[in-house]
Amino acid sequence: MVTFPRRLKMDLPNRQSAFLWGPRKTGKSTYLNQTFPNSIVFDFLKTDLMLDFSRRPSLLRERIFALSDTRLAHPIILDEVQRVPPLLDEVHWLIENKGLRFVLCGSSARKLKRGGANLLGGRAWRYEMFPIVTGELKDGEIDLLTILNRGLIPDHYVSSQYRRSLNAYLQDYLKEEVFAEGLTRNVPAFSRFFEAMGYAHGELTNFSNVARECGVSSKTVKEYYQILVDTLLGSMVAPFKKRQGRQVITRSSRFYLFDVGVAGILAKRHLSETRGSVFGKAFEHFIFCELKAHASYSEIHYDIRFWRTKSGLEVDFVLGDGEVVIEVKGTSRVDAKSLRSLRTFVQEYAPRKAFVVCNEPVERVVGPIRIVPWKVFLQSLWSGEVIS
Repeated sequence: MVTFPRRLKMDLPNRQSAFLWGPRKTGKSTYLNQTFPNSIVFDFLKTDLMLDFSRRPSLLRERIFALSDTRLAHPIILDEVQRVPPLLDEVHWLIENKGLRFVLCGSSARKLKRGGANLLGGRAWRYEMFPIVTGELKDGEIDLLTILNRGLIPDHYVSSQYRRSLNAYLQDYLKEEVFAEGLTRNVPAFSRFFEAMGYAHGELTNFSNVARECGVSSKTVKEYYQILVDTLLGSMVAPFKKRQGRQVITRSSRFYLFDVGVAGILAKRHLSETRGSVFGKAFEHFIFCELKAHASYSEIHYDIRFWRTKSGLEVDFVLGDGEVVIEVKGTSRVDAKSLRSLRTFVQEYAPRKAFVVCNEPVERVVGPIRIVPWKVFLQSLWSGEVIS
Protein backbone atom coordinates (compact mmCIF):
# COMPACT_ATOMS: atom_id res chain seq x y z
CA MET A 1 0.00 0.00 0.00
CA VAL A 2 1.42 3.39 -1.04
CA THR A 3 1.07 6.18 1.52
CA PHE A 4 1.77 9.89 1.23
CA PRO A 5 2.91 12.41 3.85
CA ARG A 6 -0.18 14.56 4.25
CA ARG A 7 -0.22 18.34 4.73
CA LEU A 8 -3.14 18.19 7.14
CA LYS A 9 -2.10 18.75 10.76
CA MET A 10 -4.49 17.74 13.55
CA ASP A 11 -2.99 18.80 16.86
CA LEU A 12 -5.71 18.35 19.44
CA PRO A 13 -5.07 19.72 22.93
CA ASN A 14 -6.54 18.09 26.01
CA ARG A 15 -10.38 17.97 25.99
CA GLN A 16 -10.55 19.19 22.36
CA SER A 17 -12.61 17.22 19.81
CA ALA A 18 -12.76 17.58 16.03
CA PHE A 19 -14.72 16.79 12.89
CA LEU A 20 -12.73 15.51 9.90
CA TRP A 21 -14.71 15.74 6.66
CA GLY A 22 -13.63 14.70 3.19
CA PRO A 23 -14.84 12.85 0.09
CA ARG A 24 -14.64 9.08 0.07
CA LYS A 25 -11.20 7.50 -0.45
CA THR A 26 -9.19 10.68 0.08
CA GLY A 27 -7.30 8.94 2.89
CA LYS A 28 -9.11 10.07 6.05
CA SER A 29 -9.07 6.68 7.81
CA THR A 30 -5.43 6.01 6.91
CA TYR A 31 -4.47 9.45 8.17
CA LEU A 32 -6.30 8.99 11.47
CA ASN A 33 -4.75 5.55 12.01
CA GLN A 34 -1.29 7.05 11.50
CA THR A 35 -1.94 10.19 13.56
CA PHE A 36 -3.73 8.50 16.47
CA PRO A 37 -2.37 4.92 16.44
CA ASN A 38 -3.50 4.22 20.03
CA SER A 39 -7.09 5.38 19.58
CA ILE A 40 -10.13 3.15 19.73
CA VAL A 41 -12.00 3.24 16.40
CA PHE A 42 -15.71 2.66 15.75
CA ASP A 43 -16.11 2.18 11.97
CA PHE A 44 -19.72 2.63 10.88
CA LEU A 45 -19.07 1.36 7.37
CA LYS A 46 -19.47 -1.99 9.12
CA THR A 47 -23.18 -2.61 8.68
CA ASP A 48 -23.67 -4.65 11.84
CA LEU A 49 -22.02 -1.96 13.98
CA MET A 50 -24.01 0.79 12.29
CA LEU A 51 -27.30 -1.02 12.85
CA ASP A 52 -26.53 -1.83 16.50
CA PHE A 53 -25.66 1.78 17.34
CA SER A 54 -28.60 3.17 15.32
CA ARG A 55 -31.04 1.06 17.32
CA ARG A 56 -29.42 1.90 20.66
CA PRO A 57 -27.09 4.96 20.66
CA SER A 58 -26.43 4.51 24.41
CA LEU A 59 -24.34 1.46 23.41
CA LEU A 60 -21.52 3.91 22.61
CA ARG A 61 -21.48 5.18 26.22
CA GLU A 62 -21.62 1.66 27.62
CA ARG A 63 -18.69 0.46 25.50
CA ILE A 64 -16.61 3.52 26.30
CA PHE A 65 -17.20 3.07 30.05
CA ALA A 66 -15.66 -0.40 29.71
CA LEU A 67 -12.37 1.04 28.40
CA SER A 68 -9.35 1.74 30.59
CA ASP A 69 -8.21 5.27 31.43
CA THR A 70 -5.12 4.61 29.32
CA ARG A 71 -7.23 4.01 26.21
CA LEU A 72 -9.46 7.00 26.98
CA ALA A 73 -6.43 9.30 27.15
CA HIS A 74 -6.43 9.18 23.34
CA PRO A 75 -9.14 10.61 21.05
CA ILE A 76 -12.00 8.21 20.28
CA ILE A 77 -12.53 7.92 16.52
CA LEU A 78 -16.02 7.54 15.04
CA ASP A 79 -15.57 6.81 11.33
CA GLU A 80 -18.43 7.55 8.89
CA VAL A 81 -20.34 9.14 11.74
CA GLN A 82 -22.95 10.63 9.39
CA ARG A 83 -24.45 7.15 9.10
CA VAL A 84 -25.54 7.24 12.77
CA PRO A 85 -26.72 10.81 13.53
CA PRO A 86 -28.21 10.05 17.01
CA LEU A 87 -24.72 9.21 18.29
CA LEU A 88 -23.85 12.90 18.38
CA ASP A 89 -26.07 13.43 21.43
CA GLU A 90 -24.07 10.73 23.23
CA VAL A 91 -20.81 12.31 22.08
CA HIS A 92 -21.97 15.69 23.37
CA TRP A 93 -22.76 14.21 26.79
CA LEU A 94 -19.41 12.39 27.00
CA ILE A 95 -17.49 15.56 26.08
CA GLU A 96 -19.35 17.68 28.61
CA ASN A 97 -19.51 15.22 31.51
CA LYS A 98 -16.43 13.03 31.09
CA GLY A 99 -14.02 15.38 29.31
CA LEU A 100 -13.38 12.86 26.54
CA ARG A 101 -11.97 13.74 23.12
CA PHE A 102 -13.49 12.54 19.83
CA VAL A 103 -12.55 12.69 16.19
CA LEU A 104 -15.75 12.44 14.16
CA CYS A 105 -14.93 11.45 10.61
CA GLY A 106 -17.19 11.35 7.56
CA SER A 107 -17.79 12.13 3.92
CA SER A 108 -20.79 14.42 4.36
CA ALA A 109 -22.43 16.53 7.04
CA ARG A 110 -25.55 16.96 4.87
CA LYS A 111 -27.56 14.16 6.43
CA LEU A 112 -26.64 15.39 9.90
CA LYS A 113 -27.63 18.99 9.15
CA ARG A 114 -30.89 18.14 7.39
CA GLY A 115 -31.86 15.73 10.14
CA GLY A 116 -31.29 18.31 12.85
CA ALA A 117 -28.46 16.29 14.37
CA ASN A 118 -26.40 17.70 17.22
CA LEU A 119 -23.25 19.24 15.66
CA LEU A 120 -21.79 19.92 19.11
CA GLY A 121 -22.25 23.68 19.10
CA GLY A 122 -18.64 24.65 18.47
CA ARG A 123 -17.17 22.01 20.81
CA ALA A 124 -15.37 20.35 17.88
CA TRP A 125 -12.89 21.96 15.51
CA ARG A 126 -13.49 21.40 11.79
CA TYR A 127 -10.84 19.88 9.51
CA GLU A 128 -11.08 18.77 5.90
CA MET A 129 -9.16 16.18 3.90
CA PHE A 130 -8.55 16.64 0.17
CA PRO A 131 -7.03 14.38 -2.47
CA ILE A 132 -3.23 14.41 -2.68
CA VAL A 133 -1.63 17.76 -3.50
CA THR A 134 1.72 18.42 -5.14
CA GLY A 135 3.07 19.54 -1.77
CA GLU A 136 2.74 15.88 -0.69
CA LEU A 137 4.60 14.46 -3.70
CA LYS A 138 8.31 14.27 -4.45
CA ASP A 139 9.32 16.49 -7.35
CA GLY A 140 10.27 13.51 -9.52
CA GLU A 141 6.81 11.99 -9.02
CA ILE A 142 4.94 15.01 -10.41
CA ASP A 143 3.86 14.44 -14.00
CA LEU A 144 1.18 16.81 -15.27
CA LEU A 145 -0.61 14.48 -17.71
CA THR A 146 -0.67 11.69 -15.13
CA ILE A 147 -2.29 14.04 -12.63
CA LEU A 148 -4.85 15.40 -15.10
CA ASN A 149 -5.87 11.96 -16.37
CA ARG A 150 -5.83 9.99 -13.11
CA GLY A 151 -6.64 12.71 -10.62
CA LEU A 152 -5.16 12.72 -7.14
CA ILE A 153 -7.41 10.44 -5.10
CA PRO A 154 -4.63 8.22 -3.67
CA ASP A 155 -5.85 4.83 -4.97
CA HIS A 156 -6.55 6.21 -8.46
CA TYR A 157 -3.28 8.12 -8.72
CA VAL A 158 -1.17 4.99 -8.15
CA SER A 159 -3.38 2.59 -10.14
CA SER A 160 -2.55 1.38 -13.64
CA GLN A 161 -6.30 0.67 -14.03
CA TYR A 162 -7.28 4.18 -12.99
CA ARG A 163 -10.15 4.57 -15.48
CA ARG A 164 -11.91 1.50 -14.09
CA SER A 165 -11.27 2.77 -10.56
CA LEU A 166 -12.68 6.21 -11.39
CA ASN A 167 -15.80 4.76 -13.03
CA ALA A 168 -16.38 2.50 -10.02
CA TYR A 169 -15.88 5.46 -7.70
CA LEU A 170 -18.62 7.45 -9.43
CA GLN A 171 -21.02 4.51 -9.36
CA ASP A 172 -20.30 3.92 -5.66
CA TYR A 173 -20.76 7.61 -4.92
CA LEU A 174 -24.16 7.72 -6.61
CA LYS A 175 -25.29 4.51 -4.96
CA GLU A 176 -23.93 4.97 -1.44
CA GLU A 177 -23.66 8.70 -0.88
CA VAL A 178 -26.71 10.04 -2.71
CA PHE A 179 -29.28 7.34 -3.29
CA ALA A 180 -28.73 5.10 -0.24
CA GLU A 181 -28.73 8.12 2.07
CA GLY A 182 -31.96 9.39 0.52
CA LEU A 183 -30.50 12.75 -0.52
CA THR A 184 -32.69 12.70 -3.64
CA ARG A 185 -35.68 10.58 -4.65
CA ASN A 186 -35.46 11.06 -8.42
CA VAL A 187 -32.62 8.69 -9.25
CA PRO A 188 -32.82 8.93 -13.09
CA ALA A 189 -32.93 12.74 -13.07
CA PHE A 190 -29.96 13.03 -10.74
CA SER A 191 -27.97 10.60 -12.90
CA ARG A 192 -28.72 12.75 -15.99
CA PHE A 193 -27.77 15.87 -14.04
CA PHE A 194 -24.47 14.30 -13.04
CA GLU A 195 -23.55 13.74 -16.69
CA ALA A 196 -24.74 17.19 -17.84
CA MET A 197 -22.84 18.87 -15.01
CA GLY A 198 -19.65 17.14 -16.14
CA TYR A 199 -19.75 18.89 -19.51
CA ALA A 200 -20.60 22.29 -17.97
CA HIS A 201 -17.86 21.90 -15.37
CA GLY A 202 -15.69 24.97 -14.77
CA GLU A 203 -17.90 27.26 -16.86
CA LEU A 204 -20.37 29.89 -15.69
CA THR A 205 -23.21 27.85 -14.19
CA ASN A 206 -26.46 28.18 -16.13
CA PHE A 207 -29.09 26.34 -14.10
CA SER A 208 -31.72 26.66 -16.84
CA ASN A 209 -29.52 25.01 -19.48
CA VAL A 210 -28.60 22.12 -17.19
CA ALA A 211 -32.28 21.76 -16.19
CA ARG A 212 -33.29 21.33 -19.84
CA GLU A 213 -30.61 18.67 -20.28
CA CYS A 214 -31.90 16.53 -17.41
CA GLY A 215 -35.62 17.29 -17.59
CA VAL A 216 -36.17 18.92 -14.21
CA SER A 217 -36.73 22.48 -12.95
CA SER A 218 -33.99 25.04 -12.36
CA LYS A 219 -34.85 24.92 -8.66
CA THR A 220 -34.18 21.17 -8.63
CA VAL A 221 -30.87 21.65 -10.43
CA LYS A 222 -29.80 24.18 -7.79
CA GLU A 223 -30.65 21.60 -5.14
CA TYR A 224 -28.60 18.97 -7.00
CA TYR A 225 -25.57 21.26 -7.08
CA GLN A 226 -26.04 21.85 -3.35
CA ILE A 227 -25.99 18.08 -2.78
CA LEU A 228 -22.58 17.95 -4.47
CA VAL A 229 -21.30 20.83 -2.34
CA ASP A 230 -22.68 19.35 0.89
CA THR A 231 -21.20 15.93 0.14
CA LEU A 232 -17.84 17.65 -0.55
CA LEU A 233 -17.79 16.52 -4.16
CA GLY A 234 -17.41 20.07 -5.44
CA SER A 235 -17.27 23.80 -4.79
CA MET A 236 -19.16 26.81 -6.07
CA VAL A 237 -16.81 29.68 -6.90
CA ALA A 238 -18.48 33.07 -6.66
CA PRO A 239 -17.56 36.14 -8.73
CA PHE A 240 -15.27 38.79 -7.25
CA LYS A 241 -17.21 42.01 -6.69
CA LYS A 242 -15.16 44.29 -4.46
CA ARG A 243 -16.58 47.32 -6.22
CA GLN A 244 -19.94 47.12 -7.91
CA GLY A 245 -19.82 47.98 -11.59
CA ARG A 246 -22.25 47.58 -14.43
CA GLN A 247 -19.76 45.67 -16.55
CA VAL A 248 -18.71 43.09 -13.95
CA ILE A 249 -20.62 39.81 -13.73
CA THR A 250 -21.79 39.41 -10.14
CA ARG A 251 -24.48 36.72 -10.13
CA SER A 252 -23.32 33.61 -12.00
CA SER A 253 -20.95 31.24 -10.20
CA ARG A 254 -18.67 28.47 -11.41
CA PHE A 255 -18.67 24.90 -10.18
CA TYR A 256 -15.54 22.76 -9.81
CA LEU A 257 -15.48 19.10 -8.79
CA PHE A 258 -13.10 18.15 -6.00
CA ASP A 259 -10.81 16.07 -8.23
CA VAL A 260 -9.57 16.58 -11.79
CA GLY A 261 -9.64 12.84 -12.54
CA VAL A 262 -13.30 12.51 -11.53
CA ALA A 263 -14.14 15.47 -13.79
CA GLY A 264 -12.25 13.85 -16.66
CA ILE A 265 -14.20 10.61 -16.39
CA LEU A 266 -17.51 12.48 -16.32
CA ALA A 267 -16.53 14.45 -19.44
CA LYS A 268 -15.11 11.29 -21.12
CA ARG A 269 -11.80 13.09 -21.43
CA HIS A 270 -8.34 11.63 -21.97
CA LEU A 271 -5.37 13.95 -22.48
CA SER A 272 -2.34 12.86 -24.51
CA GLU A 273 -0.59 16.24 -24.86
CA THR A 274 -0.18 19.44 -22.88
CA ARG A 275 -1.94 21.80 -25.25
CA GLY A 276 -5.39 22.66 -26.57
CA SER A 277 -8.58 23.97 -24.98
CA VAL A 278 -9.53 20.69 -23.29
CA PHE A 279 -6.08 20.51 -21.69
CA GLY A 280 -6.43 24.16 -20.65
CA LYS A 281 -9.69 23.52 -18.79
CA ALA A 282 -8.25 20.52 -16.96
CA PHE A 283 -5.09 22.47 -16.12
CA GLU A 284 -7.14 25.34 -14.65
CA HIS A 285 -9.15 22.84 -12.60
CA PHE A 286 -5.94 21.28 -11.24
CA ILE A 287 -4.65 24.67 -10.08
CA PHE A 288 -8.01 25.37 -8.42
CA CYS A 289 -7.81 22.09 -6.47
CA GLU A 290 -4.34 23.01 -5.21
CA LEU A 291 -5.54 26.46 -4.11
CA LYS A 292 -8.62 25.00 -2.40
CA ALA A 293 -6.55 22.51 -0.40
CA HIS A 294 -3.91 25.12 0.45
CA ALA A 295 -6.54 27.55 1.79
CA SER A 296 -7.67 24.83 4.22
CA TYR A 297 -4.39 23.15 5.18
CA SER A 298 -2.60 26.47 5.71
CA GLU A 299 -5.53 27.57 7.93
CA ILE A 300 -5.58 30.92 6.12
CA HIS A 301 -9.03 30.03 4.73
CA TYR A 302 -8.88 32.72 2.05
CA ASP A 303 -11.73 33.10 -0.45
CA ILE A 304 -11.18 31.90 -4.00
CA ARG A 305 -13.25 33.79 -6.57
CA PHE A 306 -13.11 34.68 -10.26
CA TRP A 307 -13.54 37.97 -12.13
CA ARG A 308 -15.33 38.45 -15.42
CA THR A 309 -16.82 41.39 -17.29
CA LYS A 310 -19.74 41.42 -19.69
CA SER A 311 -17.28 42.33 -22.46
CA GLY A 312 -15.45 39.03 -21.93
CA LEU A 313 -12.43 40.06 -19.85
CA GLU A 314 -11.76 37.29 -17.36
CA VAL A 315 -9.35 36.34 -14.60
CA ASP A 316 -9.45 32.79 -13.30
CA PHE A 317 -8.79 33.17 -9.57
CA VAL A 318 -8.84 36.10 -7.17
CA LEU A 319 -7.60 35.21 -3.68
CA GLY A 320 -8.70 36.82 -0.43
CA ASP A 321 -10.02 40.34 -0.83
CA GLY A 322 -8.14 40.82 -4.08
CA GLU A 323 -4.61 40.59 -2.67
CA VAL A 324 -3.51 37.93 -5.16
CA VAL A 325 -4.79 37.36 -8.70
CA ILE A 326 -4.01 34.34 -10.87
CA GLU A 327 -4.57 33.64 -14.55
CA VAL A 328 -4.02 30.04 -15.70
CA LYS A 329 -2.83 29.49 -19.27
CA GLY A 330 -2.33 26.04 -20.75
CA THR A 331 0.34 27.26 -23.13
CA SER A 332 4.12 27.22 -23.39
CA ARG A 333 4.18 30.80 -24.67
CA VAL A 334 2.22 33.62 -23.04
CA ASP A 335 1.88 36.57 -25.43
CA ALA A 336 0.80 40.17 -24.82
CA LYS A 337 -2.81 39.45 -25.85
CA SER A 338 -3.05 36.79 -23.15
CA LEU A 339 -2.22 39.42 -20.50
CA ARG A 340 -5.02 41.84 -21.41
CA SER A 341 -7.54 40.69 -18.78
CA LEU A 342 -4.95 40.51 -16.04
CA ARG A 343 -3.59 43.97 -16.87
CA THR A 344 -7.11 45.41 -16.66
CA PHE A 345 -7.68 43.79 -13.26
CA VAL A 346 -4.33 45.06 -11.96
CA GLN A 347 -5.14 48.60 -13.10
CA GLU A 348 -8.59 48.47 -11.52
CA TYR A 349 -7.85 46.78 -8.19
CA ALA A 350 -4.05 46.99 -7.62
CA PRO A 351 -3.47 43.51 -6.13
CA ARG A 352 -0.25 42.88 -4.22
CA LYS A 353 0.68 40.00 -6.54
CA ALA A 354 -0.38 39.02 -10.06
CA PHE A 355 0.56 35.67 -11.61
CA VAL A 356 0.19 33.89 -14.91
CA VAL A 357 0.59 30.16 -14.22
CA CYS A 358 1.56 28.37 -17.41
CA ASN A 359 3.73 25.84 -19.19
CA GLU A 360 6.60 28.20 -19.97
CA PRO A 361 9.95 26.71 -18.92
CA VAL A 362 11.44 29.78 -17.21
CA GLU A 363 9.97 32.43 -14.91
CA ARG A 364 9.83 36.04 -16.15
CA VAL A 365 8.27 39.38 -15.20
CA VAL A 366 6.23 41.71 -17.42
CA GLY A 367 5.49 44.95 -15.56
CA PRO A 368 3.49 44.03 -12.42
CA ILE A 369 2.77 40.52 -13.71
CA ARG A 370 4.90 37.48 -12.90
CA ILE A 371 4.75 34.69 -15.51
CA VAL A 372 5.56 31.45 -13.71
CA PRO A 373 5.97 27.78 -14.70
CA TRP A 374 3.28 25.80 -12.90
CA LYS A 375 5.72 23.72 -10.84
CA VAL A 376 7.48 26.85 -9.61
CA PHE A 377 4.16 28.45 -8.71
CA LEU A 378 2.97 25.43 -6.74
CA GLN A 379 6.28 25.16 -4.88
CA SER A 380 5.89 28.84 -3.95
CA LEU A 381 2.27 28.27 -2.91
CA TRP A 382 3.07 25.41 -0.54
CA SER A 383 6.10 27.22 0.91
CA GLY A 384 3.88 30.17 1.85
CA GLU A 385 5.26 32.67 -0.68
CA VAL A 386 2.05 33.30 -2.70
CA ILE A 387 -0.33 34.22 0.12
CA SER A 388 0.09 34.17 3.87
